[in-house]
Amino acid sequence: MDVLVTGGTGRLGRLVVERLQDGGHRVRQMSRRGTGPGGVRGDLATGRDLPTALAGAEVVVHAASDARGDYWEADVAGTRRLVQSVDRDRLRHLVFVSIVGVDRIPYGYYHAKYAAEQVLLASGLPVTLLRITQFHDFVDQLLTTARRGPVLPVPMGWRLQPVDVAEAAAHTAEVALGAPAGDVVEFGGPEELTAAEVARAWAAARESNAHVVATPVPGRLSAAVRDGGALPTRGARGRRTYAEHLRG
Repeated sequence: MDVLVTGGTGRLGRLVVERLQDGGHRVRQMSRRGTGPGGVRGDLATGRDLPTALAGAEVVVHAASDARGDYWEADVAGTRRLVQSVDRDRLRHLVFVSIVGVDRIPYGYYHAKYAAEQVLLASGLPVTLLRITQFHDFVDQLLTTARRGPVLPVPMGWRLQPVDVAEAAAHTAEVALGAPAGDVVEFGGPEELTAAEVARAWAAARESNAHVVATPVPGRLSAAVRDGGALPTRGARGRRTYAEHLRG
């Protein structure tokens, strides 16, 4: 199978590339510079070289994103340019990597991901919208950033279901090589945890002198996460727990 991966150097994308290559598929990684093994040039921000990069691709895994910059340009406009440039005569499946809760949590980046999903659903292409929960190592980064000296404040009542990134990559590759769902599918971790439970486990394993303090956080975003907006409601589950991640 001829596969093109956008965002192939990211946390998830590089593991998806490895998984597909191990399966004997021809995998190309698209980036602005087109560097690295299997690299091809294609710029989602301008549309430059996109038709050439996408020519002949039977499967596209669209994992490129920008949570810190202009995510409306990167995720929505970039996805629209991708749709306009795909080889419709060859394409069998386009998988868009999204996030569980983009339709329920009022957060700007999530709104952009959800809007990109709607672009794909309206495109007439054979698509699957794969929503995944937060990766274990991303949760680690958030906790490291949140710590304030000996105090680790976390939002009270927030409910999470973090997942192992390698398991998410394996599932993404499996979905990509299967039939298009034409809709949303979800993938999450094996267990539901509160933010305080996650933080206490992290502190015990990594920062034993950190004192976890669960703090009430007002607002619609916080209410949505407390109500389970970040939890998967269906679909497959990973097996590796957050505690196993910390021990590893």
